Amino acid sequence: MFDSLFDLPLVVVGAAILILLCAFALSGLAIFSRYVLPRLKLGSEESVFTSAMMQAIMVFYGLAVALIAVSVWQTYTDAAATTSREATAIGVLYRQMGGYPEPVRSELRKELREYIEYVIKEAWPLQRRGQVPRGGVKEVNDVEAKLVTFEPATEGQKLLHAETLRAYSQMIEARRLRLDAVLTGLPGALWFVIVIGALVSLSSTFFFHVEDAFLQRIQVVLLAIFIGMIIFIIFALDRPFRGDLGLQPGPYELIYDQLMKQ
Repeated sequence: MFDSLFDLPLVVVGAAILILLCAFALSGLAIFSRYVLPRLKLGSEESVFTSAMMQAIMVFYGLAVALIAVSVWQTYTDAAATTSREATAIGVLYRQMGGYPEPVRSELRKELREYIEYVIKEAWPLQRRGQVPRGGVKEVNDVEAKLVTFEPATEGQKLLHAETLRAYSQMIEARRLRLDAVLTGLPGALWFVIVIGALVSLSSTFFFHVEDAFLQRIQVVLLAIFIGMIIFIIFALDRPFRGDLGLQPGPYELIYDQLMKQ
């Protein structure tokens, strides 16, 4: 059920996060002020201790969330770099295949063209749904089989063949990394820490008796909005291929349009 949330529009998810946190902050503050605070002794010493505890909670939670946000952003950028690297390797490979004699040249380019068409039209929609594509193996294997069985006849062909094999290996490596990135995401334990930590941080602001209750509500809501925005950013970037900010097949489409589409 949680996984399906990544298919919702980010506007809906962001609004839901902010509304839920603000509702928790306001309702929790109202309940705490009415039923709990009157039973507590809140002198100057208690206020100092409560303030120090709240600051400690905020520091530790802020540090944890900051590290998680940086990790999520790094994972997202790595996935983007992987897709660009695979598309670049495909483009280099397609150009180098132009130096092979016929009919090998046409056969290799045909297989590579079919592979990139599969990535754009079939694999990418599956990735956006959080599913690892299983196709494209035949085209890749056919390219490998033709490259392995090809026997260069001249020194120039030997050099070209070695560079082509290197580009092919880079493409396979990037392809494997892209498929692995489809299921990349924060584990449930970290999401538990993020959510419970947010509730604990907001709850720590309830232990203060403020004469101006309206001012206190404003400050607590602002804190809830700030925490909600950070959680929203982590959510939006957690799955590199999912949601409105999911990676697009632009690098593959560019290679296809510029080199292969005739």
